[in-house]
Amino acid sequence: MAEVKLIGAWGSPFCFRIEVALKLKGVEYEFIDHDVHNKKSPLLLKYNPVHKKFPVLVHNGKPICESLVILEYIDETWEKGPSLLPKDPYERAMVRFWAKLLDEKCLPALRKACLSRGEEQDKAKEESTEILKFLEGTLSGKKFFGGDNIGMVDIVANFISYWFIIGQELAGLQVLTKEKFPKLDEWMDEYLNTTIIKENLPPKDKLTAMFKARFEAAAAAGGGGGGGGRGGAPK
Repeated sequence: MAEVKLIGAWGSPFCFRIEVALKLKGVEYEFIDHDVHNKKSPLLLKYNPVHKKFPVLVHNGKPICESLVILEYIDETWEKGPSLLPKDPYERAMVRFWAKLLDEKCLPALRKACLSRGEEQDKAKEESTEILKFLEGTLSGKKFFGGDNIGMVDIVANFISYWFIIGQELAGLQVLTKEKFPKLDEWMDEYLNTTIIKENLPPKDKLTAMFKARFEAAAAAGGGGGGGGRGGAPK
């Protein structure tokens, strides 16, 4: 039987992506909870010496790094279970496009909206709203970004449905609401109530406590610091 280990942290949306994919595929794995602040741990130095980030998937002793890369590896390695990416080359390219946009544009904007103040926050809120409008448009007539079933874009966007909603509430923001984004709201409800997602989400109270600590640290540092469950700069 293939040996599969996932090195990550319980509160990271990036690590949760990998757990969701493995569970959808029915792959048994061992989760190794890593200290998010220890970038020099022997484990990370061994399996991800270049970036020293998690998650890291270790399959039969071979490490695979970066969550988007790991998701594609899982989809290509284990054919059992639902496909995370479509077979059509164009549609696969579009999935990669949206996944990259979520990580490189949407996530930083949402994080900054929660953690910054003043003009910087206003700018981040505007940028977040524009990106969310694009995402709203892609959901027209669809249950999930992947169609009738959860796909890679849904898994990558998990930080919007749970992590950002908690952060938004703590920051007193009204960026993502049912009134502004009804389709995204419906998608969040469908996604979070899917059995595999619902049964494996990090406890909200524990995640909220972690966010509060990071918000306080960011405020003490003048705002704009890290957050959103990304501790240790995983990806």
